[in-house]
Amino acid sequence: MMPTPPVPALPEELLLLALDPVRGKPFCRNRFLEYAMAGAALAELELQGRVTGQGGHFQVANPLEPPDPVLAAVMRSLPAPGKGGRFSGVSAKGWVRHAGRQVEGMYLDALVERGVLRRETHRFLGLLPYHRHPVVAKDLAAHARQRFVGAEQAGFPDHRSRTLAALVSAAGLARFVGTDRGSRSAMRRLVRDHWPAHAVLRNVRQDKSNQSGGGG
Repeated sequence: MMPTPPVPALPEELLLLALDPVRGKPFCRNRFLEYAMAGAALAELELQGRVTGQGGHFQVANPLEPPDPVLAAVMRSLPAPGKGGRFSGVSAKGWVRHAGRQVEGMYLDALVERGVLRRETHRFLGLLPYHRHPVVAKDLAAHARQRFVGAEQAGFPDHRSRTLAALVSAAGLARFVGTDRGSRSAMRRLVRDHWPAHAVLRNVRQDKSNQSGGGG
């Protein structure tokens, strides 16, 4: 029996759940996944005790960089402890909105470099380039989905699984990853209790409101 691969960091696991493994296209809107990736990076840093948040704001609690190079780069982008304005913290919603594309890009680059994903370049109308990222390491994607379904069936029994479920729900991925409507309702209720996921949801709602109202 092949050994079970180690559990990846939250942003990597979220990407493996969010991407169609064959087409390499996100199951949700691209921009929503960017927000979710930034939220997942903050959530991973919180799990490691490096940031703390409440009331829609967060701050660095431990400025030592984590060993993971992508998370270390994220840490370097955060204000030093005591910086950031009101309540000595940074707006989680604002940071997620500003940093989402960069964070997603760093993780996509890292997973392509490690051979987990493959980058394909296409052109919209033969002109504008865009990328797709099919999964090469199918076993890692399968294990990520199995872990999520197992946690879902157990009622998301630990903080990490609840955090991931909240991020999945906030990004609009629940119907692609979850297994039943009751679980999806439970995942929605988790969002407000996890400030990184709530910051993601606030940005998603803002985009939807702008779109319905004719905004940019």
